[in-house]
Amino acid sequence: MPLPIINSIASWILKKRIHQIELFVKYPIEVQEELLFGLLKSAENTVLGKKYEYSSIKNYQTFNERIPVSTYEELEPYIEQTRQGAQNIFWNSNIKYFAKSSGTTNAKSKFIPVSSEALDNNHYKASKDLLCLYLNNNEESQLFTGKSLRLGGSKQLYENNNTFFGDLSAILIDNMPMWAEFSSTPSNKTSLMSDWETKLPAIINESSLENVTSLAGVPSWMMVLLNKALEENKKSNILEIWPNVEVYFHGGVSFDPYREQYKKLFPKDDFKYYEIYNASEGFFALQDLNNSSDLLLMLDYGIFYEFIPMDTFGRENQKVIPLQDVELNKNYALVITTNSGLWRYLIGDTIRFTSLNPHRIKVTGRTKHHINVFGEELMVENTDSALSKTCAALNCEIKDYTVAPIFMQGKEKGAHEWIIEFEKHPESIQNFAELLDKNLQEINSDYEAKRFNNMTLNPLVLNVAKENLFYDWLKKNNKLGGQHKVPRLSNDRLYLEELLQL
Repeated sequence: MPLPIINSIASWILKKRIHQIELFVKYPIEVQEELLFGLLKSAENTVLGKKYEYSSIKNYQTFNERIPVSTYEELEPYIEQTRQGAQNIFWNSNIKYFAKSSGTTNAKSKFIPVSSEALDNNHYKASKDLLCLYLNNNEESQLFTGKSLRLGGSKQLYENNNTFFGDLSAILIDNMPMWAEFSSTPSNKTSLMSDWETKLPAIINESSLENVTSLAGVPSWMMVLLNKALEENKKSNILEIWPNVEVYFHGGVSFDPYREQYKKLFPKDDFKYYEIYNASEGFFALQDLNNSSDLLLMLDYGIFYEFIPMDTFGRENQKVIPLQDVELNKNYALVITTNSGLWRYLIGDTIRFTSLNPHRIKVTGRTKHHINVFGEELMVENTDSALSKTCAALNCEIKDYTVAPIFMQGKEKGAHEWIIEFEKHPESIQNFAELLDKNLQEINSDYEAKRFNNMTLNPLVLNVAKENLFYDWLKKNNKLGGQHKVPRLSNDRLYLEELLQL
């Protein structure tokens, strides 16, 4: 069958989903409520279901009062029982897969349960919805006349008591429908290679000859791949390698610090960027409009959402609210109940709502990755935005960064210490530091108050990283490639001191 016809048929099939998306946009609270009681019904005869008497929960208030909000550490005993072969502990269908997720350094690994329902009604459904929304917004798209270059994690799946664990991407590849594999590059064999430094040239060798029409992956690692592809092919921009590429689907880290660099890689006015928000625990939100950085919260993916206002987070008066009680432009910690049996799970991300009709969000950071040592409430969203403004003003580009506090000692005031690795250096590091500090104050009024007349905080301290510092640090911690990220902000100096030593 000719490729244009395949493209038309695929577009028509995918766009049939639009009316279902419109349904949850119109009735968000009803859809979420029905989903919650469906999850409770499914799991009422599990160990947890009996412990908390799911069968007698008839309203949200009872659900909120009876089932505690949990971290991974609190759910870990139940997860470990399932990994050792027990079933029906927290979810009624057999859990065969666990997505291995860990901290940025050698932190203890998490094993996130992935049910067959989550694969079908969350992860794969989201992948199709992303294409559906993109095609609905871009009628002339020729997406399916070529392939999607995907850059996921790596590593094979490992068996343990008839269950399997590995990167989420390895689980998705293992269960991938045939149509998805046919339309992707590189091959599954190459995608699953463990060694990043061997995998990178293999991806380029395999994909350079393909007609790539889209790309998907984390911006920081995709940047490494694309620059290497230019070097290998002796080209000046990506369109010279893949002239028909039309969209980059990205997620995992903020795109703001990388935006200008990508514009140079894809010098085409109508090139599209579409953002996604997913994790090992689930797929949560998608960009649903061209030229927008807001993400539509997907309400029919087998996930019930709750939110903890960050001004009460971790305190005695901490409150948890459902979707109908959220407000615009407030930071919330995200709590999820999923069709993999994660009950009121504190995922560790923070978001804010940019729209309530429909419910659109921005990811603002991590509950652990912010700085509030001096009451400055600095979020990753703030630092990304300030960096983006500063780079634009001073015509420079960054590769990576991290920030930590300098603690007060005696009469010495505190400060924030930065390490930045530049792709393109500013003419004056001092000017860069001063403008960055000024932009942070404009963006974050709490930081501005602490910086007023150097009352609490001194000006920021900026260290310029040697070339490939963050890459070397990730390599040292066995965290190269795919889904691994540099921690942007921390309330302690652990990461920063390790990087300074390197």
